[in-house]
Amino acid sequence: MHSPKLYVGNLNYAVTSQELEQLFAQYGSVVSVKIIERKGFGFVEMSTQSEAEEAKEKLDGTEFMQRRLKVNEAKPQTDQKRKPFNR
Repeated sequence: MHSPKLYVGNLNYAVTSQELEQLFAQYGSVVSVKIIERKGFGFVEMSTQSEAEEAKEKLDGTEFMQRRLKVNEAKPQTDQKRKPFNR
């Protein structure tokens, strides 16, 4: 892994930032949590890469709030501009 930021997919829509932070805090210090509302995913940033790696290893595929989590390293954000629709 190159980054301490993790993508967390297949989230229960009812999950709160605090609940997600508590889950990941078992594996180190959580710097930030961002849930994308009504999309079922979010991002968790740990304080170090090693903490992020451990959280990924331990939580990927586990059940949380009746959903099986998908935890991966977050891809860097790019400046994606939508291409115009061509007919």
